[in-house]
Amino acid sequence: MAEAVILLAVKKICVALGNEAINQATSKFKKFVSQITELQGSMGRIKRELRLIHQFLSRMDVRNRNNETYEIWVEEIRMLAHGIEDTVDDYLQLVSHKHDTGWSTYLKKGFTRPNILLSLNRIALSIKDAEANLMHLFQAKDRWVSMVGDGNNPSNDSSNYIVERSQHLASISRSLGEEDLVGVNQNRETLEEWLADDLLERSVITLHGMGGLGKTALAANAYMREKEKFQCHAWVLISQSYCIKDVLKCLITELSRNVKKTNWGNITDMDTGGFREELKRFLKLQKCLIVLDDVWAPEVINDLFGAHVPNLKGSIILVTTRIDDVAQLAFPDRRITLEPLCEKESWELFCRTAFPRETNHECNAELLHLIDQIVSKCKGVPLAIVSIGRLVFMRDKTKEELRRIHDQLDWELINNPSLEHVRNILYLSYIYLPTQLKSCFLYCSLFPEDHLLKRKALIRWWIAEGFISKRGRSTMEEVAEGYLQELVNRNMLQLIDRNSFGRIKSFRMHDIMHELAVDLCRRECFGVAYDEDNRRWEHEDRDERRLVVHKLNKDIDQEISCAHSLRSVITLDNSMISSSSILRLVVDNCRYMSILELSGLPISTVPDAIGDLFNLRHLCLRGSNVKFLPKSIEKLTNLLTLDLFRSSILELPRGIVKLTKLRHLFAEKQTDRHRRLFRWCTGVSIPRGLENLTSLQSLQALEAQDESVRCLGELRQMRGLRLWKVKASLCEHLCESLLQMKCLSYLSITASDEDDVLQLDGLNPLPPSLHKLRLSGRLAHTMLGAESPLFQEDAGGQNLYSLRLFWSQLKEDPLPSLSRLLNLTELHFTRAYNGEKLVFLTRWFPKLKVLRLRDLPNLKRMDIQQGAMVSLERLRLINLSSMEEVPLGIEFLMPLKYLSFEEITVDFLLLLRQSRIGGMRWWHTLREENDMEAGVRT
Repeated sequence: MAEAVILLAVKKICVALGNEAINQATSKFKKFVSQITELQGSMGRIKRELRLIHQFLSRMDVRNRNNETYEIWVEEIRMLAHGIEDTVDDYLQLVSHKHDTGWSTYLKKGFTRPNILLSLNRIALSIKDAEANLMHLFQAKDRWVSMVGDGNNPSNDSSNYIVERSQHLASISRSLGEEDLVGVNQNRETLEEWLADDLLERSVITLHGMGGLGKTALAANAYMREKEKFQCHAWVLISQSYCIKDVLKCLITELSRNVKKTNWGNITDMDTGGFREELKRFLKLQKCLIVLDDVWAPEVINDLFGAHVPNLKGSIILVTTRIDDVAQLAFPDRRITLEPLCEKESWELFCRTAFPRETNHECNAELLHLIDQIVSKCKGVPLAIVSIGRLVFMRDKTKEELRRIHDQLDWELINNPSLEHVRNILYLSYIYLPTQLKSCFLYCSLFPEDHLLKRKALIRWWIAEGFISKRGRSTMEEVAEGYLQELVNRNMLQLIDRNSFGRIKSFRMHDIMHELAVDLCRRECFGVAYDEDNRRWEHEDRDERRLVVHKLNKDIDQEISCAHSLRSVITLDNSMISSSSILRLVVDNCRYMSILELSGLPISTVPDAIGDLFNLRHLCLRGSNVKFLPKSIEKLTNLLTLDLFRSSILELPRGIVKLTKLRHLFAEKQTDRHRRLFRWCTGVSIPRGLENLTSLQSLQALEAQDESVRCLGELRQMRGLRLWKVKASLCEHLCESLLQMKCLSYLSITASDEDDVLQLDGLNPLPPSLHKLRLSGRLAHTMLGAESPLFQEDAGGQNLYSLRLFWSQLKEDPLPSLSRLLNLTELHFTRAYNGEKLVFLTRWFPKLKVLRLRDLPNLKRMDIQQGAMVSLERLRLINLSSMEEVPLGIEFLMPLKYLSFEEITVDFLLLLRQSRIGGMRWWHTLREENDMEAGVRT
């Protein structure tokens, strides 16, 4: 399974053979046209060969996974692909290198460079050797490597093998009795209620969840209970590699067994169309229960029944799937999403399996702690709980043996034959991933178990790694977000949180899935995690390209010094002993580096030699002590992200405007972590030439100056922009520039001081893509008036999801105007309103989920009518010092997911406890306290 490595090498060759590289080579090597042409021809042939190898390996049988000879051959292919990628990078660096920089630094790590021609000849020779080695490796395969399946016969390929094993497991799940099912009562009752319903338009029911949660077992249990209530019934396993004709034939055969008189024709003579018509005719005459188990694509329903499922007699189609798109086939009120078992249910299921002969399935009290650790490792997945329970059942029930099982559980999951069905169920999800998603999935496993991953950061890493290709008009960020959504939809990643308007915010990988992915990473040399338990690479000659540091000790210096093949370093531990030396070690030893994520490390200086990292695409020094960047930063012409947020950066070098591929620039410095001062952050000034950065999508934050404001309009790809120190005199030019940004999604503008007025009437119409708006400073009185750009039907204001107003110092209640923003999901006021009363009327803010009111010193009363803010989930009221009573009507909002009253007096706390919400769950802080405490009354 080295497809990911090969695919990256192919992509790199495509860059080398692209128009930009060809034009640079033609211009620079006019005297060496024949050598360049021959070199490009060799790279083209290698690309074609690698694409064929990629296809061959992607069809290889998973049973070769433990074939040592085959693994050695794949390892050689992988190492060769890595070498090809390195050589092509050398070529790209050679053709793009500037003459006036001097060539003495080129390839200085281990190479000498007398002149251009010698380097060109060396690269050409390496490519020729790689081409010959590819041919030799395939000849060696035929001589020495004996494999299960040949990659050409579909009946023998890996997916079919795992499907067969999954079918066997499904048959076991169908035979489970009542006593074998735990934690399904509520879902079973709901399912049986739906199966008894005669709503004709609700003919499809879906059971949805990751592999191993018991979808098939639940469906089978309901099927056995309810099937006799239908005139006919059928169960068909679909899986990914289904044949529509075989499925239709099976359905018709099964259904016809329950009907005495049928007019079926000769089934053996029917084609697919005939089968489909017969099935439709059957459903028009009979009330049927059909279970389609393990459906992977929504097209299955259309393939079987056509555009509409005929349902005149109350037939029901029950679908089990691990794919969200398939679950969407059912109405929202006919979908069951299975979740992992809770701790109590997990314990019960495990003990039933591990201790079936004990009274009440109880274990020895001295084993409780170890059993608890083993069960918690399964994270509520019934398949894993039952499988590991059976493993315990077959072993001695001693503390020593159970401790051994716990300590070796990761190894057992990967290697124990008795747990193969667990691996197969989850490997099936990986094997059926589209090629472009496999690297993205494996990348997530480099982080610790239960690590909370953030969408924005992960997407930037994926792009810098080269996993993402542009598609049509979509940006790479949009394509990557689609990949992430697909991994979530396939239940490969667990969604943890969305933002207020529905985009993925955070997610993690399930522990069991994580262990299998880590094994795949190890086998493919995809990457390595470094912590106190895994301090060294397994072999000195291994060539992992990615290093994610979980927990660090002083040995990291030696490790990085030897890891010349590294291309990505991500650190998660910002309390590192020797962290200040990491950046210099990487610069000195890892010349192909593409990602340096060193957030939070106490780095003070950036070495001038960082300019030699010609391949660097992502540089993050967020939260560091860096004050200045070296002039050589201008040589990082491939840089996509430069993150200096919350660092000590004072100014950016002039050469920053030469980084024309830069997509994200973060350079804010936080001066007040409590955000109570008007200027709690400062931005940076961009030297002359800002208009050259036409690829910029994020700029946070820019200190507004006349020249930079006028140039902003050239940045047509801008998605997120934050501006500080905006003077009233610049507002007209600023609006003109902002109107050129048709893709702008997030805009934050802060006035030069709290008395300056933001004159933004010229921002009309608002960019239609603008979703989040943050304004800090006094607002012109027309900003919330009838002619405001916020409220014009064709002005884009209705696309706003988030509005945050700071220091606006409004005298009139802004809510009547803002209530016209019907799609608003977040509303924040901080020193935005000087009035004494806020009233939320019925039907106002129908989609609002988050409301935060902070530092409104004159606000005495807040009224909420029934039917206002019907979608509200979070309400925070902070430092409303003049508030005299509990907000009237707040009980209409209950129960909220989160309600807090912060920085309140003891007297107001007493009012809260005596109010209608006194018995509900809310949080508070007192003005003289710093710690949050829960105010809960029962």
